[in-house]
Amino acid sequence: MLFQSSIRKELARSFGATLVVLLTIVITIILIRTLGQASRGSVNPQDVMMVMGYSALGRLPIILTLSLFVAMVSTLSRMYRDSEMVVWFVSGRGIGFFLVPMFRFAWPVLLVITLMSLFVWPWSNQQAQEMKDRYEQRGDLDRIAPGQFQESSSGNRVFFIDRDTTGGKASNNVFIASTEKGKNSVTTASSGRIENVGNSQLLLLDNGQRLESEIGKSALKITEFGEYGSRAGDSTLLTGAYVPERSKSTRELLRQPTRGNQGELAWRLGMALAAINFVVIALALASVNPRAGRSGNLIFVLFTFVVYHNLLNLGQSWIRVGAANLGGFLVALHGGALLVAVIWLSKRHLNWTLKSALSRQRRVQSAHGLAGTGA
Repeated sequence: MLFQSSIRKELARSFGATLVVLLTIVITIILIRTLGQASRGSVNPQDVMMVMGYSALGRLPIILTLSLFVAMVSTLSRMYRDSEMVVWFVSGRGIGFFLVPMFRFAWPVLLVITLMSLFVWPWSNQQAQEMKDRYEQRGDLDRIAPGQFQESSSGNRVFFIDRDTTGGKASNNVFIASTEKGKNSVTTASSGRIENVGNSQLLLLDNGQRLESEIGKSALKITEFGEYGSRAGDSTLLTGAYVPERSKSTRELLRQPTRGNQGELAWRLGMALAAINFVVIALALASVNPRAGRSGNLIFVLFTFVVYHNLLNLGQSWIRVGAANLGGFLVALHGGALLVAVIWLSKRHLNWTLKSALSRQRRVQSAHGLAGTGA
């Protein structure tokens, strides 16, 4: 009981500290990336915090997996460094006996990683994508920002206003360039305002000039006006548009087993299986090399995690293009990783070495030789 409780307490402290550090780093990176998207007009500046929250929530399975892996390796390495492992070994506890307390600590985290990979990951991607699509497909007049040239949602108009007044419903020095029905037109006005008529929006311009020409012809038509009205219809969110696999629910991936859906399903199941494998790999990796320093194990842990995660992404691409199938990839990658980790752990638990194996083989051969001589 003391053996298991002491290890779980140490793992809990290390896991909590590692999780806080990784969350801080990831949230900072996501914030910088989201602010960059907002500056480019891909995300509504008012929705930056919401998009950042959905992005962080979707990446939480990866953060939890890495935190668990780092916490286990660092805890066991510290026990080696402080000679605590020697005490447990002398007490008859081999390295293999640590699997039980490690899995007893890790199973709630593994359950959370599995549920979030299968259900929270697609939901958060869907919510973030809907917010971006809604902002991309907003009305033309909603896109206008003072002092900036802004393209319409259809791409056939460019707007510019000097400054807006009265809560954005009126503006000064308006410029509109458009291409419609085989004609190019440039409209300028000293002022403009927006009025709602039914379900439509009208842009009313005052004291301006309109230049119009047909594409491919040199004729130019110039019109001066005191008031000019133009309808600016609002864009609605497209229904039935393409939905990326990462935003589809797990049930939908199972119901429609296309190559892309199977690749995404392999990634989600792979996150859960990888988290389980990392518990065994952490126990097999944990050791202390005085010449490598304290950061030696951490560098190797990060390298192992990056390689495993990249193999997950590579397998997803292979399944999408038909170079691999779902079942074969899961067995090959995760089953192979588990087999290597178990063999490595067994070697350390039973103290297998090449020298001892050769000595054992020589003893067997000598015994057979003596038996043959006696006969």
